[in-house]
Amino acid sequence: MTRHLYLVRHGEALPDESGLTERGRHQATQLGQRLQDVVFNTIHHSPLPRAAQTAHLISEQLHHPAPLKPSEVAGDYIPYVPHPDELPPDSAAHYLDFLAQATPEELTTGPRLAQEALTHFTGPTDLLVTHNFLIAWLIRDALDAPPWRWLTINHANAALTVLTYTPTRPTTVEHR
Repeated sequence: MTRHLYLVRHGEALPDESGLTERGRHQATQLGQRLQDVVFNTIHHSPLPRAAQTAHLISEQLHHPAPLKPSEVAGDYIPYVPHPDELPPDSAAHYLDFLAQATPEELTTGPRLAQEALTHFTGPTDLLVTHNFLIAWLIRDALDAPPWRWLTINHANAALTVLTYTPTRPTTVEHR
């Protein structure tokens, strides 16, 4: 059975990340209007306020409401920590400096959650409202790219990417 996973990064967040800016609320509402005719099985979202608020605003625009489901697996975390030998020599220091900002707990919990995410969102057509790192991880997986490549994918606020999983064919990635 073919399944579709719609990936959305939350709208623009307030500086303290406690919710969305006015622009972020507008982004989420407009995206909901673009998706209004899609029938979703479930709307999964990060429990963090900026993603939860985005999911609710999108849901309000849909002609076929779907259950909203907060999930730790949809949260904001480091999905994979590469070994320095995996990284291109000219950019290894940059990526390793970035990852050094994470706590030891984040560096161990994130990869476990990322592996769960690869199998967790499995409905026929699901919407996942989450954060840049998880979207990058899922796109990287869909493209069968090396694990460290999630570091090179940046998803804009309220941007939409659709992954289509079809048996016997590679996953397709569509940015809308």
